[in-house]
Amino acid sequence: MTTTAPSTPAVQLLEVSPEYAGQRIDNFLLARLKGVPKTLIYRILRKGEVRVNKGRIKPEYKLQAGDIVRVPPVRVPERDEPVPLAQGLLQRLEASIIFEDKALIVINKPCGIAVHGGSGLTYGVIEAFRQLRPDCKELELVHRLDRDTSGLLMIAKKRSMLRHLHTALRGDGVDKRYMALVRGNWAASIKQVRASLGKSNLRSGERMVEVDEEEGKESVTVFKVLRRFGDFATLIEAKPITGRTHQIRVHTLHAGHCIAGDTKYGDDDFSKEIRDLGGKRLFLHAYLLTVPLPDGGELKLQAPVDEMWAKTVERLSAPL
Repeated sequence: MTTTAPSTPAVQLLEVSPEYAGQRIDNFLLARLKGVPKTLIYRILRKGEVRVNKGRIKPEYKLQAGDIVRVPPVRVPERDEPVPLAQGLLQRLEASIIFEDKALIVINKPCGIAVHGGSGLTYGVIEAFRQLRPDCKELELVHRLDRDTSGLLMIAKKRSMLRHLHTALRGDGVDKRYMALVRGNWAASIKQVRASLGKSNLRSGERMVEVDEEEGKESVTVFKVLRRFGDFATLIEAKPITGRTHQIRVHTLHAGHCIAGDTKYGDDDFSKEIRDLGGKRLFLHAYLLTVPLPDGGELKLQAPVDEMWAKTVERLSAPL
């Protein structure tokens, strides 16, 4: 049996097509050299190893149609090296920061971004912030949000802050509140749902959570009506007293009012009506957070909903 040695990286000559005219050379290279560290790309630009039409250029050079770009041999990182994430994603997460000091970052996590890699995902919020804050060697998620849930998410920059917040979360020191848009007219009398939750695996391997009063873990959520949209939908506040997986989603379902856009526990017809109004997301948002600080103070933050959520609710409010 013969084995083939890995091919040595070669010089590339790339011709710039008209649709890339006007793009900066650094952005052009970042898009084409997937997996190559950004620092390496800027190094080869700075040292003049990248040539355009045989001449040296600066990172801010804007390409023209027909330019010939010479790219020197570059090595793509091994599997166990972190793959640099798209600049668009990194910029979006940087812009989502609503609080940062020397020990803590709090972001308004966008819907659709996982908090960490795994289950087929190569990255999540924590992997992105390790690239955004390479000097912070102790970055860790303080807690989690489902991928499709938006809102306030804490990332500790120091172990001491992580330990402090974990202790606060185990007690009653942290106040987390969510907004949810649910099906139907939520009765004002439903102020609390106390229903033990257990996990089960479907044949597809998908993890589901269901009410299981015999073997499940005690779970409590406090609810308050924020706004009604006739008998069609209600905007509610949910305050989880315990922190079980999918707790709010299963407790609202248990109360007879599933959340709009919930593909696991929701109602397809209701979700479709909300989608037709422009609401193509899960309508669950962590909007309010109060946490005790190690020095005895308190941090209270509020995160606005995204434009899609706001416009959907606006359309729901509009008279027919």
